[in-house]
Amino acid sequence: MIQSPYQKYQQLSAQTATPIQLVIMLYDGAIRFTKLGIEGISSRDFEKANQFLCKAEAIMHELVASLNFDYPISKQLVNLYEYMLHQLIQANVKKEASFAQEVVQHLTELRDSWKLAAGSNTQREVAQ
Repeated sequence: MIQSPYQKYQQLSAQTATPIQLVIMLYDGAIRFTKLGIEGISSRDFEKANQFLCKAEAIMHELVASLNFDYPISKQLVNLYEYMLHQLIQANVKKEASFAQEVVQHLTELRDSWKLAAGSNTQREVAQ
């Protein structure tokens, strides 16, 4: 299969990313796909809405699968991820964008928190 330079770049980025960077990439993808699903609902293109909301749901499943339950925060994150997954399903079934908009807000806050954590981690590594 022939890949575009962008696809090759994406593949290389994922292969060389740290675990925190991978989580941030998952959040970015979920946000992007959820917003595209919202666009589909708004334009009454329900096939597009379904396609992209299902992609966002798949990323939410990946986020759940990536949790390490050795850390107490994982129990809270799994509940939040399951709630967001439920909201995405509701948005898709009912074709109601407000459910998905709430998910975008949560994902954005979580992504920003992970970015802060990644920055703190990098600063600690530099200081050592």
